[in-house]
Amino acid sequence: MTADEREIKRKRRILDHAVETSNIAKTCRNFGVPRSLFYVWRSAYQEHGEEGLRRKKPIAKSHPNQTPDEIVEKILYLRRKHHLGPIRIMWYMARYHQMRVSDATIYRVLKRHSASPENDRRYVNNLG
Repeated sequence: MTADEREIKRKRRILDHAVETSNIAKTCRNFGVPRSLFYVWRSAYQEHGEEGLRRKKPIAKSHPNQTPDEIVEKILYLRRKHHLGPIRIMWYMARYHQMRVSDATIYRVLKRHSASPENDRRYVNNLG
């Protein structure tokens, strides 16, 4: 039995105990679980079944500071077309497109899309 299965079984036991006793406050006190968390588990179980009781990684629903897609596409285009580095892309975008983007942001975009200088064959050092 994996850790996830044990955790689901534990949550099910708490939920079933609350149904049997029909006293949520007492059940939560006995198991040492906050009532607010109990209600989160209960609604997740009612909506999704046992899958709702599985542990999930917290993922942000929105990323307000994310670089806009238009800028990312322009960075990748300049990298592919002209083989420019982050600083030259920054200068090019500021001069010809009136887009102010830092060289660090450009570097992160290139790295995220596997277009960074480390992945460029020109920079591979053959010592062999």
